[in-house]
Amino acid sequence: MRVQFILSEIGIGLRRNLSMTISVILVTFVSLTFVGAAILTQGQIQKFKGEWYDKVEITVYLCPRDSTVPSCASGEATDDQIAAVEDVLESPEVSPEIRDVMFESKQDAWVSFEQNFSDRWWFSEMSVDDMNASFRIKLTDPEEYQVINEVLTGRAGVEEVRDQREIYEPLFDVLTKATLVASGLAGVMLLAAVLLITTTIRLSALSRKRETGIMRLVGASTLFIQLPFMLEGAIAATIGALLACVALWAGVHYLVEGWLGSNMDWIPYVTTQDVLLVAPWLVAAAILLAAISSLVTLSRYTKV
Repeated sequence: MRVQFILSEIGIGLRRNLSMTISVILVTFVSLTFVGAAILTQGQIQKFKGEWYDKVEITVYLCPRDSTVPSCASGEATDDQIAAVEDVLESPEVSPEIRDVMFESKQDAWVSFEQNFSDRWWFSEMSVDDMNASFRIKLTDPEEYQVINEVLTGRAGVEEVRDQREIYEPLFDVLTKATLVASGLAGVMLLAAVLLITTTIRLSALSRKRETGIMRLVGASTLFIQLPFMLEGAIAATIGALLACVALWAGVHYLVEGWLGSNMDWIPYVTTQDVLLVAPWLVAAAILLAAISSLVTLSRYTKV
């Protein structure tokens, strides 16, 4: 009997404040969509880093002929200078940071250059002597690039130490900024959702003030009186959260996996499985929003 009464009260409250309920659903939907998008974008960044950072190399370019870099003042890197660089890389201070080292001679660099650029009009003006010999280094921890940079930059025979992460960092920066924008918008929309849920519960409580007064007089507990109002907010917020989950799933399935995945399949993308992992947290966040809003409002507006 009590369950039937509570359900009927919930139905009455939702019908009386239908426009506000729809507003709560929509605002919760939009705000949690932004929250989910921010979480998935951060997950995408981690997938990029996990996939690419492991493949990133540090390239130590040795001096070619006619270089204007001060460390190349003596001309092309000599065998002694190359051997000195090898000794540094094998030293006890540096070698623990290195997973693998490969030396690429000028001839090897020319073969690679020829394969990639032989169809360019300026290729005929290049020769083996224009190539840089280099060391290609894989680190045990790609974040420790600075260790190699400090010991080799400026050393005689070394023209440049280049971290390939520089290629990817602009992309990571864009994604990080997108995450921050989505998080900021999500925060504003979540605040709007809390205010709307609070307003909806307040209007519902005021419209049924007479009924709650009678319930209090006949001995109904505070929880029994407040429960229908709490469930109204929770139901509206949960519907909004479920709509956000559906929107995120559709976006990832059709846009990311479908369109981007078919055009650029070499990039590791977030998947619908990631959305399913995020979805319970979004629903829990919606329920928490409703609970906070209810606690703020009901303690005041259901008193008789």
